[in-house]
Amino acid sequence: MSAHMLNDDSLDILFRNARTFNHWQNKPVSDVTLKALFDLLKAAPTSANCSPARFIFVKSQAAKEKLKSTLAPGNVDKTMTAPVTAIIINDHKFYDQLPKLFPHTDARAWFVGNQKMIDDTAARNGTLQGAYLIMAARSLGLDCGPMSGFDAEKVKEAFFPDKPDWHANFLCNLGYGDMAGMHPRSPRFDFSEVCEIV
Repeated sequence: MSAHMLNDDSLDILFRNARTFNHWQNKPVSDVTLKALFDLLKAAPTSANCSPARFIFVKSQAAKEKLKSTLAPGNVDKTMTAPVTAIIINDHKFYDQLPKLFPHTDARAWFVGNQKMIDDTAARNGTLQGAYLIMAARSLGLDCGPMSGFDAEKVKEAFFPDKPDWHANFLCNLGYGDMAGMHPRSPRFDFSEVCEIV
């Protein structure tokens, strides 16, 4: 085994035994843990280090009440009982930060005036960073419940109305999962069904 390869226990935590949780233990997630989570995910790659994702961690009861009105009915209970809900946001003005994040060339100039490139880059890399959030959370012993099923415009109005270039991508409940009511894992594709080596 390579010295750089994770052991089976780690792979189980990140992938094989990880589940999407809808029920949560009554156990808080500390701010220290959320900061550690971000410190992990920020190190993972994005194109030109553009890092377009922004994160709002909804913890307080007042913030949860604001979020509640934006949710599809089937997502209310599992979100209100989760210790934290991360709002993963794509900032479509990410390129203004490129002089800081990618300083060895004028990468900002690649995007100015090219809305399609801006939108595609924000969507692709912001979603990638949302996936990194899930992996980072699992690495720190948290469970995750990523989801759609919310009104993005209502989320914007409730949490960042003064940020016209921020767009909610998806939500992810975070906490310590409770296996109560968990269904068996749904089927997955085999390699031969969806992969080619050419």
